[in-house]
Amino acid sequence: MTDDQLENRSDRFDRLPATAEQRRVPERATRADVLAWWDERFGVDPATFEGYTFWERGAGKVWAFAGEADSPVAIEGLGMVFLRTRREHWKPTLEAVQRFGGRASRNVVELSRPEAATFLAGEDQTLDWDGDWGYLVVTHELAGESEPLGVALYVHGELRSQVPKGRRRDLR
Repeated sequence: MTDDQLENRSDRFDRLPATAEQRRVPERATRADVLAWWDERFGVDPATFEGYTFWERGAGKVWAFAGEADSPVAIEGLGMVFLRTRREHWKPTLEAVQRFGGRASRNVVELSRPEAATFLAGEDQTLDWDGDWGYLVVTHELAGESEPLGVALYVHGELRSQVPKGRRRDLR
């Protein structure tokens, strides 16, 4: 292993190690960490991610790829941005929640139509929630099914929309 493989690089993807024992870059998340976090936070069964590999580009931006590739790989994109890990609290991306949030059984809040419209516009709102504080999967009933819209941060009675500016929509 070369010295540059022992550091985070913003110009390439490095596959996450399976376990902490295989970790070579300090503070890099492992596949086991990612699976445990989705299971503990949202109740998403780790088997959901079979067939996916996880990659880090830079420090803490984890991507999910439905396939295999050699590591490291110097390309612009590999799958989808999935999770941000180099913070006090890990944060799932909107894309990850829209793709996998339908399998969540914990920390899911279903919004009414007006609440969902406020959320999609990127606005914060007061909300009574008796669950955990932190990041939540936000859903809304569409065609009789609960569909994940994205991710929000819930603190102090406030649901803070995490919809990126470029993805916001005014549906009111």
